Amino acid sequence: LRMLQVKLIVTGDDFGYCPRRNQGIVDCFLAGAVSNVSLLVNGSAAADAAKLARRYNIPIGLHANLSEGSPVCEVLKTNSSLLNQDGFFHGKMGFRTALSKGLLNMSEVKQELKAQVELFHELTGHLPPHMDGHQHVHVLPEVRHVFAEVLEEYGIKYTRVPIEPGLHNCDWIPPSLMDFYLGVEEDSFNTVDVFTRHGIRWPDIYIGLSTMGKNMSVSNIWNAIDTAIVELTSKAPSPAHPMPQSRTVTIELMVHPGYPSVPPIGGCGEGPDDFSQSWERLHELQTLIKPELQSHYKTRNIQLCSFKDL
Repeated sequence: LRMLQVKLIVTGDDFGYCPRRNQGIVDCFLAGAVSNVSLLVNGSAAADAAKLARRYNIPIGLHANLSEGSPVCEVLKTNSSLLNQDGFFHGKMGFRTALSKGLLNMSEVKQELKAQVELFHELTGHLPPHMDGHQHVHVLPEVRHVFAEVLEEYGIKYTRVPIEPGLHNCDWIPPSLMDFYLGVEEDSFNTVDVFTRHGIRWPDIYIGLSTMGKNMSVSNIWNAIDTAIVELTSKAPSPAHPMPQSRTVTIELMVHPGYPSVPPIGGCGEGPDDFSQSWERLHELQTLIKPELQSHYKTRNIQLCSFKDL
């Protein structure tokens, strides 16, 4: 394994959610613990986040959001299939339910995704080098096609496909959450062909479900990385995954550091959710900046980078 060069993108999700989230992510970036961020353009502190990214030269992409808060597309704010009776997005599970019942208009999904790309461009001055989905909505049936079309139209090369090696062996994940994760995994498997057809790329390895919140620890991150690399390198080479000796393996580690949100400040239009107000955000931040994690990266020839460095 030591001969392998590993490029690790540590992405801080939900940048723009609230000032305390922004501050936590920036602190992680300055400590060398996060190398990339994913912006919620409908977040209450999105404009501030974009300014911080520019000030500190933080690589930034788009965290497309169809499930939490309010749309950014003016036309869809009042009357659209993406909204519940309270006038907000349907929520993490509500979105999936509405989708499975055939209640979501895919042209509205596309309209909102494009509006979010445009707003990202307006806030940052450039198109996103990568674009993924908040609460993994981008790999859902039907949505995946529209998402891929939008990326192709804007020439956005990279995305995230949340298939995590070793996930099934993580017995610390509660059954209800594991059910959700396995649904995400299945949707992701079914998305690979769609994204491939549209010329979209993603890192070799994704990690982040098994290491979220209170489950994050230095050893947990090491183990997840090691497990994933062993699984990848032991696979028989195929045209899709050729395996030369001097192989560079790319990994994205999804993280959610921050200082806990304090209501009513934060969120994407409805105030901050429970996870954002919890100590788990701070726990992630404190774990990621531990010096032993950084020194482990060095000894294992792991180089932190962003999508533009792939």
